[in-house]
Amino acid sequence: MIEVRNLVKRFGGFTAVDGCSLTVETGSLTGLIGPNGAGKTTLFNTIAGTYRPDGGQVLLDGADVGGMPPHVLFRRGLVRTFQIPHEFSRMTVTENLCVPVPGQSGENLFAAWFGWGRIAREEAAIRKRALEVLEFLNLSHVADHQAGRLSGGQKKLVEIGRAIMSGAKTILLDEPAAGVNRALLGTLTEDIRRLHRQGYTFLLIEHDMDMIAALCDPIYVMAEGKVLAQGTMAEIRADARVREAYLGHGMSADGATGGAARAGRA
Repeated sequence: MIEVRNLVKRFGGFTAVDGCSLTVETGSLTGLIGPNGAGKTTLFNTIAGTYRPDGGQVLLDGADVGGMPPHVLFRRGLVRTFQIPHEFSRMTVTENLCVPVPGQSGENLFAAWFGWGRIAREEAAIRKRALEVLEFLNLSHVADHQAGRLSGGQKKLVEIGRAIMSGAKTILLDEPAAGVNRALLGTLTEDIRRLHRQGYTFLLIEHDMDMIAALCDPIYVMAEGKVLAQGTMAEIRADARVREAYLGHGMSADGATGGAARAGRA
């Protein structure tokens, strides 16, 4: 679904991503890990269209989409969530899920004036679907709450709900565990697993190694702007290069990252 070939991204004289290559197979749940400053977020943002690459390619379903802006990638079925959620804070949770549905007739001025009946039926169907997604995510009890008043973990679930409502089947998850309490993290992990079983493709950046181990195969490890290793969690844990890259960042023999993992669980 996603293929990154020798991707390069520079900021002035600093090369944040230095010839990275990785593949996200259709229907996979692929993890991306590495110590702070490894270049993960820059790689992620370049794939998502926030940055234009300075070299290499980003292929989406075989087509070169490198440098295309996020709204174009959205139309091609690629969406992302954010480490810090970007909810519409004054809108209800249900309204937040209704916004990203593509091709809504009400967005056309002529239709809004003369197609009231069709728009009303369409909006009712969208709302019905939004309520179904909220039930799937165990958020029905906050459907009419202002999104800005939710907990951090609930906002992460709302972002996943909006991704579902967009109709996209490829989702980039940016540290979904960050700021989520342990009780809700289990719900979030299971929701991602259920979506994966339904055919969604994920690329996941995460510092919580427990979550990565529970969800992801394969896993890519970045260090100093390069892809250092790839494989299963067992293979990553056994790789001496990965241990060396994490040295000073608290990676233990069982694959846990002390400070980073605890930060992800806060």
